[in-house]
This record gives sequence, C-alpha cells and structure tokens, in this order.
Amino acid sequence: MNVTIIGTGRMGRALSAKLLESGHTVSLIEHTPGKAEALVEELMSSKNGGTIEAAKPGSIPGEVVILAVPYGAIVSVIQQYNSQLAGKILIDITNPVNFQTMEPLIQDGSAAEQIARLVPANTRVVKVFNTVFAKTLPAGKVADQPLDVFIAGDDAEAKSKVVQMIEKGGMRAIDAGPLTRSRQLEGMELLHMAIQSTYNMGYQSAIKVLV
Repeated sequence: MNVTIIGTGRMGRALSAKLLESGHTVSLIEHTPGKAEALVEELMSSKNGGTIEAAKPGSIPGEVVILAVPYGAIVSVIQQYNSQLAGKILIDITNPVNFQTMEPLIQDGSAAEQIARLVPANTRVVKVFNTVFAKTLPAGKVADQPLDVFIAGDDAEAKSKVVQMIEKGGMRAIDAGPLTRSRQLEGMELLHMAIQSTYNMGYQSAIKVLV
C-alpha cells in the first residue's frame, strides 16, 4: 500500500517505522525543511521490505494519507493540500485535547467530523490510531497482547483497507462503527491519557477488548 504521512513527530515517526516494517511504500511530508529527509535516512537502515522517501514539495502520492500533526494544525494543513485529498483515504489520528489541563477542546462532535467537513466530498475520512501510543506501535503489542486499534468511518472500502494495514502490522482492528463514533474514541483516549501519571504507565499502556 502506498501511504503518505504528513508530520514527523512521535506518532508520524512510529507509524512510518511500523508501515515500513510491514512492507508498505511510505512518503513523508514535513513543513520543517530537512526533517522528512532526516527521518528517511534514519529509517532506511531498519526497513523490512518497504520503501520510504520524502515526498516532492506539494505532492501527495499515497492512496492513503495520514494526518500525523497536532489537532491545532489540522485546518492549515488541509487548506494547503485540500485539492490533492480528493478521492483519497484520509486517516485522522488526532486527539483534540488541551494537554495542560487534560480537557477536551471540542464539546460537540469530533476532530474527525470537523475534518470531513473541510475536505472534498469524495475524501474518505477514517478515525484510527488515535487510541494507541507512539511508544507501543513499534512492537505492536503490550504485555504480549496485540494492540487493539479502533476504527470509525463511513466508507466500507476505506475501512477495509485500513484493517488490512493494521493486521499486516500484527495488530487487531476493532471496528467501532460510523465516523460519528470518533467522538467516543476521542473521549476514550482522553481518559487513557489522563490516567497515565496516576498509575505511572509512561504512555506504554493499551486499551484492550477481551471476550
């Protein structure tokens, strides 16, 4: 699968490494000059079948695009690349949280629903990877249990491709339903983040569904 990741922060880096390990083609976009190229050079030494490169300026080559930028940067990023997002699967991993107070930044709706209103009508928005931490992604598991990766979206084909991506990385996909369920996924992860310091988890925990 050809995946473009916008952003090279902790999650962008972790997702790049995981996708590369899984054999995908990864293109990186970063607004700070040289950061994408530096990460490509770093990850090239550990690749396992995939390929990685810095995307050419102004281009989004991937059929799947991952927004790995802070919630506050979403509007400007979408404005910059809006026309190129048409027809693509757009993955939103953001959590709209004030990290100083650990309070939600959205009172009604979700970041994913906001994004869906900003992009072209045929862009297929999927909420995924917001409930896993960057520290847990490289191994794809916690306590010898594969990560559960929750998904919300309205397009069945887009969700199916995302499920393939997750499962190829050795993780388990959990379909949470339509895009409106991203509200609950964002709230669930807010709670997950809020209890990290209380129980000294160090952002190395996971939310798991057991039956």
